[in-house]
Amino acid sequence: MTRAETPRTATGTTAGSRPGPRRKILISGAGITGPALAYWLTRYGHAVTVVEKAGAPRGGGYPVDVRGTALEVVRRMGLLPRLREAHIDSRRFTFLDGDGEVVAAVDPYALGGGVAGRDLEIRRGDLAEALYAAVRDDADLRFDDTIDTLDQSAHGVDITFRRGGGRTFDLVIGADGLHSRTRELVFGPEERFHRYLGYCFAGFTLPNTFGLSHEIVMWNSPGRAAALYAVADDGDVHAFLNFARPRPPFDAFRDPAAWLDPVAEVFAGAGWEVPGLIGAMGEAGDLFADTVAQIRLPRWSSGRVALVGDAAYAPSFLTGQGTSLALVGAYMLAGCLAGAADPAEAFAAYERRTRPFVTANQDLIGDGDAVLFPTTAGGLRRRNEMLRALRTAPAAGRPAHSALTLPVFTPGR
Repeated sequence: MTRAETPRTATGTTAGSRPGPRRKILISGAGITGPALAYWLTRYGHAVTVVEKAGAPRGGGYPVDVRGTALEVVRRMGLLPRLREAHIDSRRFTFLDGDGEVVAAVDPYALGGGVAGRDLEIRRGDLAEALYAAVRDDADLRFDDTIDTLDQSAHGVDITFRRGGGRTFDLVIGADGLHSRTRELVFGPEERFHRYLGYCFAGFTLPNTFGLSHEIVMWNSPGRAAALYAVADDGDVHAFLNFARPRPPFDAFRDPAAWLDPVAEVFAGAGWEVPGLIGAMGEAGDLFADTVAQIRLPRWSSGRVALVGDAAYAPSFLTGQGTSLALVGAYMLAGCLAGAADPAEAFAAYERRTRPFVTANQDLIGDGDAVLFPTTAGGLRRRNEMLRALRTAPAAGRPAHSALTLPVFTPGR
């Protein structure tokens, strides 16, 4: 149940004299973006339902970065101290050549454009848990279900759920990721908006028998990369396999098992620990495989439905900004809804004020422009030269990470 409370501004102070209209809002997706959006919407007085296809809040997953403007979002949510305690603090990124010999060992912050001592690197599950704890008493959370049909009218959005039953909401927000069901229902097939960046990847966990601690080790040959990512001294290590492919395999999106043979074929004959990783991939219970891609939409809303986070503007993991864009987008969307009586006006303001920030971060990477994953022998030599020079270069933040100054929203203004 949603707990009634006084609408608040983004900084937590009591709002002004004209609160915005109380709306019934459905959010599809309870990963990172959905709970962040629910947090802000409930604090502006809306009645929020979150529907999630998973049976419970999802833990695990690769560590994620929270940088630049997104740090201010989590500070305003009161989560920054908790997330600081969960900070991983990776200390070294070691690159190996095709024979497993060390090419360079560099500061991870220098590679990602982060700032040591300020930016956050945390387990995705830790962030998801913190967001869930912040919103579970204020929103109606509906797990093991998803939107089946969606029908808009001038008066609301009629929803039927996959597990049965239906409801009418004033607004629906798709926060359901790169392969958004909400986006498909309202805007059409993903292929229209999917900007493939030329790579596919597979990720999974396995026991850390490698003696790694707070570090990443990555092996490369042209068009192929294999990495081990240890976030602690023992326990599990994250494995990552990345490879170039000219066309995206849309038919394999939702079936991780369909990736096993293609990945094994691509990495046949590879050295270092790669043969063992291929074997472990087939046994992993958490295998995740996908394309490296962005979502580029001409509009982020249609009628009473809007999109946020990866559903609207996935930047790809190559930018390191997926989580940060999700947190900032959730804050901006909720704030714009708080300040406008007309949803269309609110959605237009959200897009107008947020799109330049999103575009700046999506543009950190271009087609075939993945510096860490060269596809040719010449490209790999140039990357290795860059890495050797980077060992002595100071880490510096990227301007795109902080390109948006967060406004303070007041309901009804």
